[in-house]
Amino acid sequence: MSLFLPLTFLLPLAGTLILSLSRGRLGRADSAWVGVSSVGLAAVVTALLTWTFLASPGTYEVTLWTWISVGDFQPTIGLALDGLSLTMLGIITGVGFLIHLFAAWYMHGESGITRFYAYMNLFVFSMVLLVLGDNLLLLFLGWEGSACAVIC
Repeated sequence: MSLFLPLTFLLPLAGTLILSLSRGRLGRADSAWVGVSSVGLAAVVTALLTWTFLASPGTYEVTLWTWISVGDFQPTIGLALDGLSLTMLGIITGVGFLIHLFAAWYMHGESGITRFYAYMNLFVFSMVLLVLGDNLLLLFLGWEGSACAVIC
C-alpha cells in the first residue's frame, strides 16, 4: 500500500513535467501519449489500491517526509487513504483518464495540445493531492494547483 499510494500523484506530476519541459517539441501524438498514459497508469494504480483496500479495509497513512523534529512536535507531509478518499481517487483518476482519452480523439489536429495535456495532468495531480493530503497544507496546495490549472 505504501509503495503504490504515492504513485497516484507522482505519475500525473511526471506527465506534467515531461510535457512542460518539452516546450512543444513533442509531436501531437507523443504529447497525447504522455498525457493519456500518465493518467491511465494512475487509474491502474488506483484499481490496485482498491483491490488491496477491499481485502483489508481501514485507514492507511503514508508519511512522505518530516519537516522538522523538535521534541514531540514533528510536522509531516503525508498521504491518508480511507474509504471516502479511495472513492474520490477512483473518480478523479478514472474519469480523468476517460477525459484524456476523449481529448486525444477530439483535439486531433489542434495546435497547443502539449500545453493542454500539461494543464490537464496538473489538474489531475492537484486533485489527487487535494484528496489524499493528510494536512491542511497539502489540501491548500491541491486546491490552488487545481485552480491554477483551470484558470491558466
